Amino acid sequence: MVFRLKERLGRKFEEEVQFFKGWQKDKKRVGALMPTSVHAARRMASIINPESGLPVLELGAGTGVITKAILERGIKPHQLVSVEYSKDFYQRLTRVFAGVDFRLGDAFALEEVLAERSGEQFDCVISAVPLLSFPMAQRVGLLEDLLARIPAGRPVIQITYGPLSPVIKMPDRYVVSHYDFVVRNIPPAQLWAYQRAV
Repeated sequence: MVFRLKERLGRKFEEEVQFFKGWQKDKKRVGALMPTSVHAARRMASIINPESGLPVLELGAGTGVITKAILERGIKPHQLVSVEYSKDFYQRLTRVFAGVDFRLGDAFALEEVLAERSGEQFDCVISAVPLLSFPMAQRVGLLEDLLARIPAGRPVIQITYGPLSPVIKMPDRYVVSHYDFVVRNIPPAQLWAYQRAV
């Protein structure tokens, strides 16, 4: 029991050190000083409908905290397509999560990154892309691209550390709703859900 606790704490510390190093290397692409908490990751994964039979698209896998929560939700590894921009994170993720379809690349260039899977429909999108680091036009473009890849009525969920939605409201094009405020995250995180306008 003590050994397992030490091992778990050791892994958590290693993840945090790796995340901090990633942040130091590229502050624009790694949006926080600490990895997403298990609590925030589980809330994000709660939007998945495991019965849909569709794969899930994850953006910004980082250290894999959200990836793990998605798999725990009942998604089989081959049903998860996960895009990661950092080569260091990507290499670690492919070692830790066997069978997950990890793609090294830019979430803003999904056609290229998804390649042969670019025409697939996904159940939902779970995103930890640090949107506040990018111009609003790019954020809106990414969101609309993501909404076109999921069935009407299904959500894109986004984590952010600002008080407002990182994507401006455009009710004629998509619906924005506040999903949750996760205090048990450092820093506290806001979760936003987006759906296509009916």
